[in-house]
Amino acid sequence: MNVDITGAKIFYTFPFSVPVLGQLRITETMVVSWIVMAIITGLCIFLTRDLKVENISKRQAAAEFIVETANKFVIGNMGEAFRYMIPFVAALFATSLFSNLISLIGLRSPTADLSTEAAWAIVVFVMITHQKIKAGGVGGYLKGFTQPIPVLTPFNILSELATPISMACRHFGNILSGIVINTLIYTALALASSAILGLIPGAVGAFLKHIPILDVGIPAILGVYFDWFTGIMQAFIFCMLTTLYIANAADG
Repeated sequence: MNVDITGAKIFYTFPFSVPVLGQLRITETMVVSWIVMAIITGLCIFLTRDLKVENISKRQAAAEFIVETANKFVIGNMGEAFRYMIPFVAALFATSLFSNLISLIGLRSPTADLSTEAAWAIVVFVMITHQKIKAGGVGGYLKGFTQPIPVLTPFNILSELATPISMACRHFGNILSGIVINTLIYTALALASSAILGLIPGAVGAFLKHIPILDVGIPAILGVYFDWFTGIMQAFIFCMLTTLYIANAADG
């Protein structure tokens, strides 16, 4: 479909690959990311409505538990001086967690797209660099690349650039591998169902071989690991590395 609105071409191609206004593209990753942000925003509004000092509701108790957990996590890893980082780290964890787990409802996880983790890693890298410059000044930051001996400068630069790359690729690789493995399992079980049920003679076998019976149950068990456990652990690891890298950078 090609529509001309006020001289701008708008093309519609599916699924979720929509060039809009020239080179701007709305991808599936962007759409699902907006859904994730809407879910998190709605959950925050729901949990923080009608807050009370006494006789709090279970909803408020859950909200307070989340806030206290975020406080302990950040302050425990970074120190009291980094209390201002709590909202950032909590938002990063929530976004990563919901992005990882949204595949459970049939949507493609935004974290299965490397551009998502790359954007997060770049933000963290900028914060790390800011802390290093804040601790030792621009001169001290640049001098650090020549330590312990100047000949190692190129390697130190590569090591610095490897930080965001490793963070992004670690998260992306684990999430994408889970999606690929689940897809292969579904496909293999569907083929196995067709082969086994096709051995039944007559019209019954011809009908049943088109029903992927083996897809029921087995993938759900594996999904406990690939979706739930891996998704939660990768969100935790990414935030843990973020806090440690930034805290270490501040120490010089």
